[in-house]
Order: sequence, then C-alpha cells, then structure tokens
Amino acid sequence: MEDNFDTILTKLGTGKWTMLYVLSMMYWYSLLPYHAIAGVFMAPPINHTCILPPHAITPTLVLPPDAQQTPANISYTSPPDQPHADDSCSYLVEDASTGRLEEQPCTQWAFDTSIFTSTVTSEFQLVCGRRFLRATYQSMYMFGMLAGAFFNGFLADKYGRWTLVAISSVIYSVVALGSAWLPTLAWILVARFVLGIMHPASLQTGYILVMEVMEVKMRTRVGIVQFITWTIATMLFSGWAYLMRDWRWLQTAVSLPSLLFLPLLWLMGESPRWLAVVGQHDRALKELKRAAKWNKVTLPPDNDLLTIMQSVHQQAVSAKKTNNEDISIISRLIRAYNQFMILFRTPKLRIITLVIGIDYFVVAMLFFGLTAGASTLGVDPFMYLAISAAVELPGTTILIPFIEYFGRKKMSAFSFLFCAAALLAQPTIPDDLKWVSVTLVMLGKMSGTAAFSVVFLYALELFPTEIRTQGFGSAMVSSRLGAIVAPFIMNALLLPNIDGSGRSDRLAIVVTGIGTEKILVIPKIPAGTGKAMGAAVLRTLDE
Repeated sequence: MEDNFDTILTKLGTGKWTMLYVLSMMYWYSLLPYHAIAGVFMAPPINHTCILPPHAITPTLVLPPDAQQTPANISYTSPPDQPHADDSCSYLVEDASTGRLEEQPCTQWAFDTSIFTSTVTSEFQLVCGRRFLRATYQSMYMFGMLAGAFFNGFLADKYGRWTLVAISSVIYSVVALGSAWLPTLAWILVARFVLGIMHPASLQTGYILVMEVMEVKMRTRVGIVQFITWTIATMLFSGWAYLMRDWRWLQTAVSLPSLLFLPLLWLMGESPRWLAVVGQHDRALKELKRAAKWNKVTLPPDNDLLTIMQSVHQQAVSAKKTNNEDISIISRLIRAYNQFMILFRTPKLRIITLVIGIDYFVVAMLFFGLTAGASTLGVDPFMYLAISAAVELPGTTILIPFIEYFGRKKMSAFSFLFCAAALLAQPTIPDDLKWVSVTLVMLGKMSGTAAFSVVFLYALELFPTEIRTQGFGSAMVSSRLGAIVAPFIMNALLLPNIDGSGRSDRLAIVVTGIGTEKILVIPKIPAGTGKAMGAAVLRTLDE
C-alpha cells in the first residue's frame, strides 16, 4: 500500500512544493554545527598564568658552582629539598613554623587574549582542576543527543513529523539565543543538554519529513546532498569565529539566523503520508492539493486518492494490532529489551551487531575528536576547522561511486586502514614539519568521513529487515557514546604548554659564580631554550 502512495508522490514530481521542504531543512541543518561543535571556539584551551597572592614565593632553580657565565654553558637543576610549582596551576608559600616551601593550588588566573578576547574557558576559569568542565561543555550536547534519540521516533510517529520539527526548532532557537547570556556555567550546561535533545528531534525528523514528500527516484540523491550544508556551515563557522572573538557575541551571531527558519515552518505542512497513516485523510487530501497547485500538476480524482489513503491507514492499523502497541509502559520496556537482545540471538547477528557498534563508536569519536584537533597540533584554529570541514566533502560525495564499484566491505576496510595509517604516522613527524603533520590529520579526517559513509550504508544492508530498526538504533547509540568521549580524549592530549601542564616561566634563580653567590629574581622571562634563560641571567648580573 505504501507503493500506492508513492505513485501519488511520483505524480506530484519534484517542484516548488517539494523543494520548499528540501531547501528549508537544508537551511536548518546549516544552523546546527554552530552549537554541535561550539566547544572548538567557545570553550577552547587557553594559555594562562596564575595570579600570585602577595605571600607567594617564586620557585627556585640553581646553577652549578662551576658554571661559566655564558648563555651556552648555563644549566639548571631544581633544588632537591624544595617542591616544584608550575605557575599555571600552583604557587609556593613558606611554612612559618618549618621554613620549608609548600605548594598551593592557584585560584585566580590571567588568560592569554591574543586569539580570543572572551571564552567559556576564561570567563568561568575552566583550567587546572576544572579543565574537565571544558570537555563537559562539549559532551553535554552529545548527552542530549543520546537522550533525545530514545523518544524522537516515538514522538514523530505519534504527533507528526512537521509538529515535532516545528516544536524542536522553536525550542532550539530560543535556547540557543538565551544561553548566550546565561550568568552561570551550570545553566549553560543545562542549555547545552536541551539543545542536544532538540538536535535529533529536528534533524532526524526533518530528514524523514523530506523523504516522505520526495518522489522515489530522487530520494537517494536528495539524501546525500541534504547534509552538504552541514559541511559548508562548519567552514563558515571559522569565519564567524575569526571576526567575533567574544564567545557570547559569537553565539548570539550564529543563533540569530535560526529565527529566519520560523517563517518557513508556516509555509511547510505536515507529511501527507503520515496524515494518511494516522487516518487524517481530509488534511492529507488538502495538503496533496496544495502540493499539486505548487508543482503545477494534476492529481487523480479525490475518491481515488482517498481509497489509497484508506488502504495505507488500514495497513497501519493492522500492524499496530500485530505489534500490540496499546500496552503498558512496563510491557513496552520488556519488549524493548527483548527486541534489543534479538540482535545477539545468533552468532552471525552477534558479530554484525558488535562490529557495526564498534565502527560507529570509532567514526563518531574520530569525527568530533579531529574537528577539535587544532589545540593538540598547535595550529591556527580558524584555518584548521575550515580545512577540516572542506575535506569532508570528498568523503561524502566523490567516494560514493567507489563504494558502489568496489562494494561496502572492501571500501569499509580500506577507509579504516587508510585512516589508521595516516593518524598513526602523524606523531612521528618532526615539529618543524607541521604542515606534513596537519596533512596527515586531514587525510585521516577525510578517510574517517568516507568510512562513516560506507558504514552507514553497510549497517542498513547487513541487518535483516525485521530487526533493521533495532540494529540501526543500537549503532546510533554507539556513535553518540563515541561523540561523548571524544572531547575528554582530546582534553587529555593537549600540547604540554597548555592548560596547566607547561613549564614555569616565572623563576627565582640562585646563581653560584666564581667565588660569589647571588640570588636573582627574574619576574617574567619567556619559556624556551637554555640560551634565552642564560641571556636573561647575564643581563640581570650586569644590572
């Protein structure tokens, strides 16, 4: 009966009515990356220095007694009887009773504003012992996506595709704008969680809405092209962030365009297919007539259309009775558990479920991890994100014919192996060849995106028809988990001079010269080579 309804859509063709849905949802998809990967620019790692209290004592380094007073020969060793303090996260104080130095945690910091004037990191001081909250800022969105995925399909089936898209997009727009001016980090994290919940409610339901108004022959092409706007928006995000270095104004600027989507909701209507399934035939007929008028085509007589819609409705009612939809919540949970366990019923199903689950976990972790990889490579974050987004295009478009030619299995294995080879080779590149290092990371991102394209198709084909929904749902849960852990992994891989693990550059130096001993306090010298330190010492000696 569904095929009969497809004949109506084929008769409607692809015209202004159809393109209204396609272009409207493509525009909406272009607004989501600004918040899905917001942590790249709004909560980045930032160099910082502890603001020392008046009673703090600077750490000491000692020159050997036989050292010559030349920059090339000066070396430094920390006193063995005193603790070391890193001026990013701690400072030293003298114990009044023992006279020994004790390390104390820093409570206030001065942040580097050369790249960003204001960020969530600097405003809420998410460094040192609170640095995990930066990763939490990004992961809260992914937690919301995971939570929203569990009831998104149920709500879309019960209340309608357009209804859920409308409600979720309005909430998303309001929360995105409002959260830019929330006063506390706790409320910002809550807002991030709500945005994450609304993400699949609008994106996945919008995708279903487009597919249900699109004629059959155009669905594959439209399905591939739809999400290109996500990639384009990611590249544009770099430009927005380059122009606006204050996180609150940046979030406001990228959230305002979401208001332009709201009038498009008024022009769009509910999915005629869904209206037919739930028995609202008058509304479905009205929507089909509007579509025919916009697309300038002639539909069959109303009676024929109503006959088709009644058949679709009867099939849905029979399926509902077969599946025992009207049951208690406890029974639903038990049935959901049993449906999930079906994925492990046979050895073949267990292998498919586990391998697809691991694949989805890895590709999501790679995608979101490498997207935020500028901090670990020490490169320009704006250019990095733009290039990182650009390399996604070949992975989602050019490689599709290769997938069809060589098959899912071979291309899946090749994509993962190529990605692994590129990323494993990257740490071996010398620091002075940074462009080679970044190139390898970009190749890894491109092949990882290709791997996701292959696995997406492969998963749908590997799972048997009767459990395809459960299998694909479990794979999506794995991908959400990968996206959740990605920020914490990248947080642990930061460059050693960022976020409290760098070398101290505020030093008191005990210099033992020939026959004399001097104690020199050098309040601030650039961290770097021994020659630079030695030159600073000699300048102080001269003074």
